[in-house]
Amino acid sequence: MNADSPGADAVGRTGRLRGEVVYFFAYDIAYELSRELPASLLGHPLSEYRLDASKRNPKHLVFYRPRMIRLSPEDRTGPHGKVQVHLEAKILPIGAISIRARVPFEVDGLADLVAYHDLHFHQASLDAEVRGLAERIRTELAPWVLRPNEALSEEEAYTVFCLRPPAEDGVPFRSEAWLASHRESIAGLLNQEHDPARLSQQEVQESTARHLSYYQHDLAVIDWDSALLVDEPGEWEECLYAIEVANLQLAELEAYDRHLDLVLERSYRDLAGAPMRTRKALITGLRELRIDMARFSDELSNINKFLGDWHLAKIYETAASRFHLADWKRGVEEKLKTVGELHELLKSDHANRWMMALEITIVLLFILDVALLFLGGKE
Repeated sequence: MNADSPGADAVGRTGRLRGEVVYFFAYDIAYELSRELPASLLGHPLSEYRLDASKRNPKHLVFYRPRMIRLSPEDRTGPHGKVQVHLEAKILPIGAISIRARVPFEVDGLADLVAYHDLHFHQASLDAEVRGLAERIRTELAPWVLRPNEALSEEEAYTVFCLRPPAEDGVPFRSEAWLASHRESIAGLLNQEHDPARLSQQEVQESTARHLSYYQHDLAVIDWDSALLVDEPGEWEECLYAIEVANLQLAELEAYDRHLDLVLERSYRDLAGAPMRTRKALITGLRELRIDMARFSDELSNINKFLGDWHLAKIYETAASRFHLADWKRGVEEKLKTVGELHELLKSDHANRWMMALEITIVLLFILDVALLFLGGKE
């Protein structure tokens, strides 16, 4: 994480847990954004996102660098008193925005963090504030948007609890031993359970099963709705970006799955007794959709090109597994296959209709020719 991270310089009493909660909100706003974006957005300069990965990198680390803005921190009253909320937004050419909110914390135990799942302030909820920010970004980006959505989509949200390695009376922190001794509390945090003792051992094991550790002092436990990262603040950003990319891909796959559902439903309806002109428009529309989806697939894959870093690859693959991205992709591909079959069926039907029309024309011309010969001979 950058040195200006709100959790980087937090100092607390011995034995208390310190860090920050990071909230991801992904929105699909359009089919595509222009490659030429404005120099600033909401009064803040648009800059290129950079990641300084450090765990066993290859010589040439390559990853996608979206444009982003950082907003000024704002004071709010959270579950345990005054906090500063840091907001930033990434703009991606696939027609999506990813907003990240960071809220520092200092608590007595993991159970105290459950209240941060659905964060509410005295004025409003964090969800409402972020959605308002997304609407403002969407409005300001309107001149650079191609085929915008009629309304802002429902967000795909994810919560990551970033924790500094807890100090235990001078004993070096060992992540695997800490996980074993706190597995039930971690499962309670990830499942938003105030009383983790109510959870079955099966659920505890399932919630904490997908965990990764690179050094002895770091840990990443990734579940469906939230994750726990334990590491030094300067190392959080790498894992956060990998999870953010997976969350963004999930939002886009869901959006295109809904779009394909609408296209197929409309196609089935229009195919019933549709005239030739409508069928021709359907063929054109389905052909354009197939091209669009091929381009979308390339763009979606393009945003996780940070995977030259092996540790980040594992983090991403674990998050992708939790989010069932492969299943979503298969679902979209199956619907695309159906779109392709409809396209080919309509093309074949269109060609057959023209062949029939041509054959009828030839028969009519033959009859007319015979008639003219008969009338001429009669005269």
